[in-house]
Amino acid sequence: MASNSLICETGPWKDLTAHVENIKKTHLRELLSDTERCTSMMAEFDGILLDYSRQCANLDTLDKLHNLAEAAHLKEKINRMFNGERINSSENRSVLHIALRASRDSVINNDGKNVVPDVWQVLDKIRDFSERIRSGAWIGATGKVLKDVIAIGIGGSFLGPLFVHTALQTDPEAIEFAQGRQLRFLANVDPIDVARNIAGLNPETTLVVVVSKTFTTAETMLNARTLREWISAALGPQAVAKHMVAVSTNLMLVEKFGIDPNNAFAFWDWVGGRYSVCSAVGVLPLSLQYGFPVVEKFLKGASSIDQHFYSAPFAKNLPVLLGLLSVWNVSFLGFPARAILPYSQALEKFAPHIQQVSMESNGKGVSIDGVPLPYGTGEIDFGEPGTNGQHSFYQLIHQGRVIPCDFIGVVKSQQPVYLKGEMVNNHDELMSNFFAQPDALAYGKTAEQLLKENVPRPLIPHKTFSGNRPSFSLLLPLLNAYNIGQLLAIYEHRIAVEGFVWGINSFDQWGVELGKSLATQVRKHLHASRKKGEPVEGFNFSTTTMLTRYLQGSADVPKEDCTILPKM
Repeated sequence: MASNSLICETGPWKDLTAHVENIKKTHLRELLSDTERCTSMMAEFDGILLDYSRQCANLDTLDKLHNLAEAAHLKEKINRMFNGERINSSENRSVLHIALRASRDSVINNDGKNVVPDVWQVLDKIRDFSERIRSGAWIGATGKVLKDVIAIGIGGSFLGPLFVHTALQTDPEAIEFAQGRQLRFLANVDPIDVARNIAGLNPETTLVVVVSKTFTTAETMLNARTLREWISAALGPQAVAKHMVAVSTNLMLVEKFGIDPNNAFAFWDWVGGRYSVCSAVGVLPLSLQYGFPVVEKFLKGASSIDQHFYSAPFAKNLPVLLGLLSVWNVSFLGFPARAILPYSQALEKFAPHIQQVSMESNGKGVSIDGVPLPYGTGEIDFGEPGTNGQHSFYQLIHQGRVIPCDFIGVVKSQQPVYLKGEMVNNHDELMSNFFAQPDALAYGKTAEQLLKENVPRPLIPHKTFSGNRPSFSLLLPLLNAYNIGQLLAIYEHRIAVEGFVWGINSFDQWGVELGKSLATQVRKHLHASRKKGEPVEGFNFSTTTMLTRYLQGSADVPKEDCTILPKM
C-alpha cells in the first residue's frame, strides 16, 4: 500500500466489504452452535480470557481481517512505535508510553537515545518523595503531616489517574497502604469542583500536585492559582513551597509560580496526555496515596501487555483481535458505538477514561497523510458498571440500535460478601448477569418462543428480541494493581490497532484546539464587559444574545479586584 493511498482501496478491504452480505445471512444463534468456531474464538494471556465468539463473524472473517492487517502494515507500524520512530507525524513526535512502564534494564530509543534510564530516574525520585511524605519526614509549613493530596489536572492528567485510583480504593492491599490518607482530583474549572475538593480539608495537612506539561493549561493553572490562594490565605505565601509540587517540564514557570523546581517531576513530549497515567502524571499522586510498591505492580501489569502486544502472533494477540474486530464492527457492519460494561463497581471510572483515549485518538476525518476519509473512524464510547447499566440503557442495547458491547468480568471480588441462607453470594449474583447478558444479546427471543410461553399476542411484538447483537467477554482473574495495569494497556493498544488499520494518526488531537481558541476571544470580551461596561460585539446573533443574557443575570459579580474562595 503506497504511503498516500487509503486502506479502503486495497483488495482485503474490498474482500471484507463483499463478505458482509454472507455474514448478514447468518444469525449468531447459528454461529454459536458451531463448537469448532467457538473454540477457535477464545484467546488467553496471563490468566486473562477473551471470548469473541459472540462477534458477528466466522473463521473466514478472521482470515480476511488478518489479510487487512497485512495490507495496512500493522506489524510494521507496531514495530515502528516500539522502536521510537516519530509515528505522530503531525507533531513530529515518537509515541513511547510503553517506555513509562518498561523494566529498568530495557532499551527503548528515541532519537538514538535510550529513554528508559530517564524514566527510572523520575520513578526513583517519585519513590523517594512519596515515601518522605507518607512517613512524615516531609511535613507542612506548620509541622503537620501531609495526609491529604489534591491533584490538579484535566483530560488525560485526570481521567487516567482517577480510573486507577477508583479501582484501587477497594483492593485489600491498596486499602492497607492508604489508611489515613485522602486523594482527590480537581479537573473542572467550574468553581463547584474547587469547592468540593477543598471541602473538609485543612490546608495544613494538604499537598497539591499541579499537573501541566507546559504549566500554561488555562483551566489547570486557574485552579492551581485558586488553591495557591487557599493555602496562602491560611498559612501565608511562604507555605506554598511546602504544600505544592508540580508535574511539568517548564521549570522556569514552575519556579515563578512559587514551587521549588526540585519538586517538579518530569515527563516528555513522546507521552500523549491520554496515555500519561503511567508517567509522573499518575504515578506521583497514586504513590502518595498507596505507596510506590503498589503502583509499581500496576506498571508491571501494563508492561506485561506491552510485551504480549509486541511479540504474540496476531491470532492470539488480545489487543490485535479486539482492534481488528472493532474495525469490522465500525467500518463494515456499520456499528459506530461501543458500550464498555465492567461488572465491577471498582471499574466505574474505566469507561470515561477509555472514552477519552478512544475518541480523542481515533475521532479523525483525514488520513495520516491529510487525505479526507470516505469511511468513518472511531467509536462513540460510553459505559456504566453492571448491573447499574442494565437499569439504565440496556433497553436500547437489546431492542433498539445495535451497539457492540465489551463485557468485563472479574473471577474474584475485591470485597466478597457471603450471607447465610442466600442462594448465591453477592459476587455470584453480579456475575450471573455478566454471563447472561451476552447470550441475551446474541440469541434474543423469538415470537415462536413467546407463543409457547402463552404470552398474549398483543404483547409478542413488544417482548420479541431480535438478538444477533455482538459482544466481547473479557474475564480477569483478579482486580489488583497488576491486573488494572493489564486492562489499561489492552485498551490502549487495541485503540492503536484500529488507528493503524484505518491509516490515521491516533496520537494527535487537533480537534480540541478550535473551541479553546474561540474561548480565548470570549474571555477577553467578558473581561471588557465586566470591568469597563463595554457591550458584547464581534459575535453572531445567537452567541451575542446568550452572552448578553449571561452578563445581565450575573451582574452582581464584584467589579473591583478581590479574592473570594468557596465556602462549603
